[in-house]
Amino acid sequence: MSALASLIPFGTLDELAAADSPVHRLDPRAKLLATALFIVAVASFGRYEVAALAPFALYPAALMALGGIPAGFILSRMLAALPFVLLLAALNPVLDRAPLLTLGPVAISGGWVSFASILMRFALTVGAALVLVATTSMDGVCLGLERLGAPRAFAQQVAFLHRYAFVLGAEALRIHRARTLRAFGGKLTPGEFATLAGNLLLRAWDRARRIHVAMLTRGFTGRFPEPRPLAWGTRDLLFTVLCAAAFAALRVWNLPRILGGLLAGGAP
Repeated sequence: MSALASLIPFGTLDELAAADSPVHRLDPRAKLLATALFIVAVASFGRYEVAALAPFALYPAALMALGGIPAGFILSRMLAALPFVLLLAALNPVLDRAPLLTLGPVAISGGWVSFASILMRFALTVGAALVLVATTSMDGVCLGLERLGAPRAFAQQVAFLHRYAFVLGAEALRIHRARTLRAFGGKLTPGEFATLAGNLLLRAWDRARRIHVAMLTRGFTGRFPEPRPLAWGTRDLLFTVLCAAAFAALRVWNLPRILGGLLAGGAP
């Protein structure tokens, strides 16, 4: 249930997005394009390339600093998804045992290097996505997606998922709390889990019906109102071009290797 509990404060991303900073004032489309280019650049590296990914951390770090986003909040949200990534990467050290490099007397296999590479990519891409939402709001992200040509149905599904994921988590926590009070700390059996899951499904079904009726009553016609009109300006174009140039440069040149070569006194 701790994973479900972490969904509840997910709404604070929208509270952070209501702040006013140079990053918040950028057009959502500019931040969406920059984040998409960032993710493509990070994902394009080979499975054994770890050090070359390190400079990409400057992008989410700079946006957090300029936007006043607490680093601890982003890290806590990333930790909620970390178990899924560990599950995906857990077999790499087992399946790939061939030594790839040596660190002093210790030989490190390719599996451990690819394991670290997966964790690094996860931290960079998820961190950048969370910073995007924290400086844009999910409604702004969905509006930007739609304006960039994404299908309206897809943008609305993303908005609905964001709005009601933590509502469903709150229902699950309420059921868990009621069960704990009545069971006096007893362990949850598979049969009880199945009963609680079915109860949660029925509650979610009823909640979805009531929400749909309420939206129709308020005149929902399949299109969300725009919180504010989008206006693409010079600073948005400059931000996108600079980010694209920086990502391309970091993709072509291995900055840590170049700096290491210079510090060692040899050719990079």
